[in-house]
Amino acid sequence: MKTNIGVFFGGRSTEHEISVISASQAMHAIDREKYDVTPIYISKQGKFYTGDALFDVANYRDIPALLKKCTQVYMEPSYDDYNLYRVKKGMFEKPVVTTLDVVIPVLHGSNVEDGIFEGVLETIGIPYAGCNTLASANGMDKITMKMILRESGVPVIDYVWFTDKEWYKKRDELISRIETKIGYPVIVKPANLGSSVGIGRAADRAQLIEKVDNAEKYSSRIIVEHMVDNLKEINCSVLGDCDEYEMSVLEEPIKSAEILSYEDKYMGGTKGAKGMQASQKRIPADLPEDMTARIKYLAGETFRVLGCHGVSRIDFIIDDDTKEIFVNEINTIPGSLSFYLWEATGLKFDALMERLVRLALKRKREQGQKTVSYDANIFSMSGGAKGGIKGGVKS
Repeated sequence: MKTNIGVFFGGRSTEHEISVISASQAMHAIDREKYDVTPIYISKQGKFYTGDALFDVANYRDIPALLKKCTQVYMEPSYDDYNLYRVKKGMFEKPVVTTLDVVIPVLHGSNVEDGIFEGVLETIGIPYAGCNTLASANGMDKITMKMILRESGVPVIDYVWFTDKEWYKKRDELISRIETKIGYPVIVKPANLGSSVGIGRAADRAQLIEKVDNAEKYSSRIIVEHMVDNLKEINCSVLGDCDEYEMSVLEEPIKSAEILSYEDKYMGGTKGAKGMQASQKRIPADLPEDMTARIKYLAGETFRVLGCHGVSRIDFIIDDDTKEIFVNEINTIPGSLSFYLWEATGLKFDALMERLVRLALKRKREQGQKTVSYDANIFSMSGGAKGGIKGGVKS
């Protein structure tokens, strides 16, 4: 029997379509001589579907027609139940559509890449590739990520953060703090989105208000960072787990404006989205050897400090005036799984997918060696459980 890989994609996210593209690329790269592949599409309404029609990215032009060719499914939130169940079962149909052996999430953005979906997989206990709930949440939230990295000695750009409610209650105070601590120009971002959604540059107070008002439409937490005007953006992918990992070659994305836009990343200057590999870039990035080594080291440290797993991409900013290097953000499930960076490093896409499967199974084996509960039942002990037990109960 072949190992059955469940690839989850889509989701209730502003990056839904990019997830579909990334997943399509990943599924077609998996070696079918070794593995079976089950696509599981999560609609924008949060429903799960499976079916062969999901393999063809052209079918997503008409979602209602596509879903009519698919089977709506669900997974039980029960430990060790790896089955996909039919939502509607015909008279002669079995309730189980298929049983998964390992999961590769190819999900981008909030509600899916931020630990929410990973928590479901943890509850079920199925092996999966990628960051766990904690690492996903910390990596997705730009504020928490920067706090952890700065505490760990990894350089990040100065910032101020606040909630949408704080913005309406004490806007003048926040504006004053931004202007005093950072100064213009600044870049405004929703804290938990990727793909440049909701991001804007502000050169003065009026623009700051406009950009924050836009960003808070997407997130309840906002981060405002110092804007490095004379900058160079560099990306590096990391593969492995937080104890054993390797770094890819570096890339320099080519932007068409001050900020690398959604179109720069995914449209590649052509009509129709094609994924991250279609964007304009230099691979490898044209940098001095010592700077390349420094960026690779910081990419590995970011991956390690955040407790990452699978394949991630760390995005850097170089201040071309001072030559300072800053970690900008981490993508715990990067667009196109950064396969183009690994191919440039010498690892083919099919080999990358196989590595992800092996990493998932390795982590499951290691987790199985940890104690998660005790056999003893305190309720069966002499005297029963009493609220006044000294020292409490360890778990």
